[in-house]
Amino acid sequence: MDNFDHIYTVHALISKSNSAVTKQTIIEKLGCSAETVEHVIKDMRLYLNAPIAYNSKTKGYLYDESLNPRYELPGLWFNASELYGLFASYQLLSEVGPGLLESHIAPIKEKLESLLESRSMQKGGLEQRIRILKMAARKQNPKNFSVVATALLMCKQLNIKYGGRDRNKSTERVLSPQRLVHYRDNWYIDSWCHLREQLRTFAVDRIETSRLINTKAVHVDEATLNEHYKTSYGIFSGTPTKNAVLKFSKAVAKWVAEEKWHPDQNGQFDLDGSYQLEIPYHDSRELIQDILKFGPAVEVLKPEQLRNEIKTKLEETIKKYSL
Repeated sequence: MDNFDHIYTVHALISKSNSAVTKQTIIEKLGCSAETVEHVIKDMRLYLNAPIAYNSKTKGYLYDESLNPRYELPGLWFNASELYGLFASYQLLSEVGPGLLESHIAPIKEKLESLLESRSMQKGGLEQRIRILKMAARKQNPKNFSVVATALLMCKQLNIKYGGRDRNKSTERVLSPQRLVHYRDNWYIDSWCHLREQLRTFAVDRIETSRLINTKAVHVDEATLNEHYKTSYGIFSGTPTKNAVLKFSKAVAKWVAEEKWHPDQNGQFDLDGSYQLEIPYHDSRELIQDILKFGPAVEVLKPEQLRNEIKTKLEETIKKYSL
């Protein structure tokens, strides 16, 4: 954390607490020393006029409401997640075109702009100073998306014609939608597929036609959905059946160690500065794509099957550049 984050966190702790916040609590939250906490408190008092008082009985810090009953940090203070959420919401509202929701959304967008202006941010400055880049987002059919969302929210079955990427042919299916998923800038629908009689994930942009069926959708409980989807790697579902062990070179080890590839991943640095990452997976397709992005900076140690799949992909790539 930098000093900005320290100040933000201390303010959040004190302002949201019903009692004095001990120094030890702040140390644990910030992951810093007692000396650092004292410097942060001093800076807040000196530069931000924070009415921080120390209660000797409880040995904790609190805001002195007799000096300022509703103290807030001056200016616009957001942490990274709040800033992203704020701007993502603003951008989403800005992209809503003419339609049924336009008149309802306009006041919300105006309220958000008013909030930003009231916190000393110029109108229009947000788009100029912050960008959220959408990479590899595929074009959606608004009509199909609307039908899918309606079926999901009304708990109705859905008839679709689906153009799968792998087999390059379309199939007609009846689905019981369970939840919409926004993943890597694209939309997917987790559903019970009545054709295959199992849970499947469908890319909304690959749905060619869609029709609502006036039949109640099959309900799959949340625990089953989470077990099926959350334990797998990426967008592909299924309980993990293999563990991939990847070795990243020293040049990228530090950055990979800070990334979250899977909730159940395990990683450790080797003596030579490289980094080994172990990831459970079921379907290797997306994992292969993520591995190949690192080129020679990564080596698949095991399983042998995944190692051979990567080798085959690289050999096919080299052939395209061979004279």
